[in-house]
This record gives sequence, C-alpha cells and structure tokens, in this order.
Amino acid sequence: MSQLVTAPSLKEFFKTLLDEVIRRRRLAVGETTEFYLVNLLSEFATTDNLFSKGEDGRKEQEPLAMLYHRALQQQRDERIRTLRRLGDVSLYQAGFFSGALREGPVGQDYYIQMGGAAYGQVADLAPAAGFAAVYRELSARFRALVDVLEEIAARGLASTGPEGALKVYESWMRTGDDKLERVLVDVGMVVPKGMPN
Repeated sequence: MSQLVTAPSLKEFFKTLLDEVIRRRRLAVGETTEFYLVNLLSEFATTDNLFSKGEDGRKEQEPLAMLYHRALQQQRDERIRTLRRLGDVSLYQAGFFSGALREGPVGQDYYIQMGGAAYGQVADLAPAAGFAAVYRELSARFRALVDVLEEIAARGLASTGPEGALKVYESWMRTGDDKLERVLVDVGMVVPKGMPN
C-alpha cells in the first residue's frame, strides 16, 4: 500500500525532498540554485511541460541537438531561453529517466554533457547582475545534481509500494548503483551482500 504524501504544495514537497537528498549527499548548493531546482521539479511534474508543440500542434520531444542548433540561430534573449530549456530538460531527463537513457541510443552522458554545456553558455550570456551565478553552479555541478534527481526519483518510486520498490531493486541489480542501494535499505529492503555482479 502506498503512503499518502501531505504537503502544503508541490513546491514544498520537492523542497523537503531536495533538502533531504542534498544534505544526505553533503552537497553544497546555493540557496538560489536550490530554489531554481525546486521550480524545475514542480514545472516538470506536469509531464506536458517536458514536450514542445510540433508544427501539427501535437506534443513532441524535441531532440537536444535540435534545441542546440535552434539556439545557435537565435538572438541573445531567445538563445538564453532555448539554452536554458535545453539545460532544464537534460537535467530532468538524465535524473528521472536515467534507466531508460542508459538503454537508449545516446545514453545519460550525452544528456549530462549537453545540459552542462547549455547552462554554461547561459551563464556567459546572462546579464552580470542576473542569475549567471546560478547557471554557472548548475553547469559546474550538473552530474552531482543528476545524481540528486536520480535519488529523488528512486525514493518516489520506492515509496509507491512493493511494485515500485521492486522496480528500484531491479534497476539496482542491473547497475549496482550505490544511491539505489541506499534507497532500498531506507525503505526496509534487505539487500544481499556481494550483489550485484
């Protein structure tokens, strides 16, 4: 049976979860960067926000390379928006859909490289008094933040009940990922010693 999550808002829920995982990982993240991440998680909680509208009006997932190509053709303000979207989508997908990306044609590292580079370019293009420091931090800590989102996704899945915990266990068996092992232990599963191979 899954547990009912009570929080005053979706943002409060993600803030609590993000704070917990960041603290557990002993990762130093600026307050404004954390605020940015909470907003990103809240925005993409509605999966429609991950997609763009195609020319025919249907929702589609635009490839990262196409987003980047489009950004190169745009003026500064529009380029910033497109590169920011590339970074946001890359971060979210690399964190929440890591298992699918590992089995996909381009892999998680592609998303990490594209997203980190996109945030770095946004930092260079952003006004000095603006959010440049946030984008610099997102770029510099992209891989660590992907790990944070992976753990949040695994904790969310495991908390849905035995079926979700089994999916996390199967993923741990395939990857041997330490963060997945911690999630399993935290939800009360006994993890066999010496596994996976």
